[in-house]
Amino acid sequence: MESFLFQASLYLIAVVLAVPVASRLGLGSVLGYLVAGIVIGPVFGFVGSETKDLQHFAEFGVVMMLFLIGLELEPRALWSMRDRLLGLGGLQIVVTALVVTLGALALGQSWRISLTLGIILSLSSTAIVLQTLSEKSLMPTQGGRSAFSVLLMQDIAVIPMLAFLPLLALPGARALAKAQAAESHAALPFLQQLPGWGVTLVTLGAVAAVVLAGHYVIRPLYSFVHRARLREVNTALALMIVVTIATLMLMVGLSPALGAFLAGVVLANSEFKHEIESDIAPFKGLLLGLFFITVGAGIDVDTLLTQPVRIAALALALMVAKGAVLYGLGKLFKLKGRNQWLFTLGLAQAGEFGFVLTAFAVKQRILPNALAGELLLVIALSMFLTPLAFILHDVLAKRMKDEGETHEADEIDEQQPVIIAGVGRFGQVVNRMVTMSGIHTTVLDHDLKVIQLLRKFGFKGYVGDPTRPELLRAAGLAQASVLVVCLDDRDAATRLVAYARRQRDDLHIIVRARDREHVFELYRAGADDIVREYFDGALRIGRYVLENVGLSEYEAREMEKTFFKMDRAAVRELAEVWKPGVPTEKNAEYIARAKELNRELEAALLSRHAKTRAEIAEDEARTDTAAE
Repeated sequence: MESFLFQASLYLIAVVLAVPVASRLGLGSVLGYLVAGIVIGPVFGFVGSETKDLQHFAEFGVVMMLFLIGLELEPRALWSMRDRLLGLGGLQIVVTALVVTLGALALGQSWRISLTLGIILSLSSTAIVLQTLSEKSLMPTQGGRSAFSVLLMQDIAVIPMLAFLPLLALPGARALAKAQAAESHAALPFLQQLPGWGVTLVTLGAVAAVVLAGHYVIRPLYSFVHRARLREVNTALALMIVVTIATLMLMVGLSPALGAFLAGVVLANSEFKHEIESDIAPFKGLLLGLFFITVGAGIDVDTLLTQPVRIAALALALMVAKGAVLYGLGKLFKLKGRNQWLFTLGLAQAGEFGFVLTAFAVKQRILPNALAGELLLVIALSMFLTPLAFILHDVLAKRMKDEGETHEADEIDEQQPVIIAGVGRFGQVVNRMVTMSGIHTTVLDHDLKVIQLLRKFGFKGYVGDPTRPELLRAAGLAQASVLVVCLDDRDAATRLVAYARRQRDDLHIIVRARDREHVFELYRAGADDIVREYFDGALRIGRYVLENVGLSEYEAREMEKTFFKMDRAAVRELAEVWKPGVPTEKNAEYIARAKELNRELEAALLSRHAKTRAEIAEDEARTDTAAE
């Protein structure tokens, strides 16, 4: 017990001292964690062999991080990423593995070892890159999204890599490794008795179980636990979800991080999404920090000191080679400026899964122990240099102009009855009309230039991402009467409406929609009033057309009113038969109902026109009679 408390105290003290200093110096928390690990490990020797065991536990932070990322991605959004996942991510893995393999062959390694090294070093560090992107608010950028797509594809690729690596071992070594693995893995003997198709069915069954559990088990279970209104029980349930899924994935030989990500995607539409996120986030941060410390503490300084030039040269050569591949792929996929440099420099290192694959390759008798030791040093050193690569990106970014620059959120010092999220060309008109009518508003927008322009004209606004729950709370979401959503990003607008509705049943939500399909999404998210972006303008143009082809102003105005009323009612009816993710042209029920409503609208317009003509005729007749 005393030994455990002593070790825990050392790790916590190292974190408290090193990380704030690194952050103050602009080096980022990741580099602070790595330095802390080096100080308490190789430098002063306060920690020893237990670091490797601790690292396996700390890797669970990566699993939690993937779960939280999955919570932010709805299945539809994931499907929209398929081109970058398969194209950009797949090409990165294949091309990088090929380049590293050729480099290893040039250094005199056999083709088996060279290909193994290529596979292992094609991966990048999910933990370091995503943590740094989040800290620097670079995830929403094009470069950040592209990096995330590649990292996600790499995590998925770990599964076939684990299946393929044993094939690279010599037949005798493969049989010996298989026998030893069967003795140490509880689930493996069962899987080994199954034919190939049986193993595939078990694997697919585990994935299907995670998806079905997310839909039919976790949600009602969370609802049941939530009734107890005990925060610690909710936290225990959130941890149980992640731990159980990770265990299931390990039992069938899959990546626990991938399983956790899949569960997060399934729960992305859950009403408990934000609560789960807030319960797990602190554990994720602590475990990730612990993981980085163990990486620093586990560096083999003796080997590094005996051949520092060789190890450093190999690590730098790896980062240059991967950077060249990434730069070329960035060009191919039309990344430009700072986004291309973010993509190139951010993914140039080896990854934490390299430790796992290296250990696996040693067990499979593919890599000799001496080479594996050097490989682990190269991986760790490249990870250690990654924060410096991000610093280089920051230096380059300052010299480049780039749209969508992010800034720290303002501190909101007052709360008003109306919150306007997004104050671009659309939201500005809304804000002017409301404020000039004597109603105070709280305006939120992520674009600093827009807020600065607003302030020049005497209107107050705050810089920040309106979709962030903490910013909304600071803006007074709990007390506001009306929330107006005028965001340009349609997905962000839908997320904001859904979150606000979950927080407040009585809040009146008015939102701008891009098109009719967006109206359906917002309607299901809980919006009260939905205004299509170009609908009112199009109605006015239609009215002008009618006035200039023979109709009077009164007739055209009445036709406009009828069309507005009937079309608005039709949209509400069509929202009931609309199916998310299904193209409208393939939704037979939607098409049939739309045709029926169009016929009703046409009949109503003709009827209104005839009635208006009759009213005009009666008025003219009365006027003529009075004149006589």
